[in-house]
Amino acid sequence: MRLTQLILYSTIVYRIGGAKLIDETQGGFLISQIRQISGRIFEKLLVEAGVDAFNGAQGRILYVLWQADNVPIVELSRKTGLAKTTLTSMLDRMESANLITRIFDKTDRRQIRIALTEAARELRGEYDDVSRKMSEMYYAEFSDEEIIVFEDTLRRIIKNLTESESKS
Repeated sequence: MRLTQLILYSTIVYRIGGAKLIDETQGGFLISQIRQISGRIFEKLLVEAGVDAFNGAQGRILYVLWQADNVPIVELSRKTGLAKTTLTSMLDRMESANLITRIFDKTDRRQIRIALTEAARELRGEYDDVSRKMSEMYYAEFSDEEIIVFEDTLRRIIKNLTESESKS
């Protein structure tokens, strides 16, 4: 039985019992568990791969910068989901480790852009290898269709949360 069929079947059975599904959901809890477990595994894989130039949390920042370098700090905060204060302290450590540089906009000194160093660019292949192993773990026994549906669902949750956050 496909994941979407199983979810639909479970929902129908649950609603026949008269309960409201929204009152019994565990999405946030499950996502939190996934984050904790995958974080531990990712750190272990980095160690096994001999990657000691950055940790998993810094890897998230590097990942965004590998997609698009020389990014304003506000955009980097949005793309990583990290609060600007948290991001600033992490960037301090990454700058000390020669992974990033801060570039002040010549026309607006309040605008700070974050750029990768050559040392950080050279680490991308190692990060990609570890990331690929994580993806293989995440999606073991998933069909291509299930992966697409799952990731689309996660994007919808992120959109919902981002919109709610901006309203408050």
